[in-house]
Amino acid sequence: MAAGWFHLSVLALSSLGLISILFTIYWMHSWHGGFAWDGSILMFNCHPVLMVAGMVVVYSAASLVYRLPQSWVGSKLPWKITHASLHLMAFILTVLGLVAVFRYHNNKNITNLYSLHSWLGITTVFLFACQWFLGFTVFLLPWASVWLRSLLKPLHVFFGASILSLAIASVISGINEKLFFSLKNATKPYSSLPGEAVFANSTGMLVVIFGLLVLYVLQASSWKRPQVGITTEGQLLLQLGPGSWPVPVTSMPVTVRQPNKPW
Repeated sequence: MAAGWFHLSVLALSSLGLISILFTIYWMHSWHGGFAWDGSILMFNCHPVLMVAGMVVVYSAASLVYRLPQSWVGSKLPWKITHASLHLMAFILTVLGLVAVFRYHNNKNITNLYSLHSWLGITTVFLFACQWFLGFTVFLLPWASVWLRSLLKPLHVFFGASILSLAIASVISGINEKLFFSLKNATKPYSSLPGEAVFANSTGMLVVIFGLLVLYVLQASSWKRPQVGITTEGQLLLQLGPGSWPVPVTSMPVTVRQPNKPW
């Protein structure tokens, strides 16, 4: 049951993430003329697509690497590299998204960072950059002690989930801001809920559902990488997978703590 629910969640996440990106692309293409990289409004259209793809979908994929049962067995280093690489990809997409909006604003003499959406977004990106740098230097490079990693790991996990939450909030506020501007002087204003408003609001709801599901998977204790000598029943099912025979109790490793001795 645990394994089936886990794989169903992974399938749902993959589908929702892809649909969220495709919906954002369709919105910008169908209602706002498509894309370009020339400083025009078409360059601005790249901004929402890159931010949804980078700060939400790819970022979430990187965060969920350690929830895959395959990462629970063997060396952790390849999964650390995968985790860091996906986060780096998310950061590159995010930076390109910022370049798109800043270059458009500068070409049109529009003030940068004046709205709550922009403040929230730039704060999220700043925290993301700090988080990636901390993770790379402390958890990927071999110099840090076990004590330091143990000390910083709870903060790393907390800010990982917090940054995703802030990214979702930034996307939602950005969708709302874009609709207010694009439908301000339209034949059918935002308040009459024209087709673009319905589609964009639906895209925002998809992003919210996607983010909530990611946060749920991140918080589910049975889907976390087990500590040495500690494996819950749900984690054992995930490791065995469907169709696998249970491991005899006598063959399973047992970690025994000696009295008055540290782990």
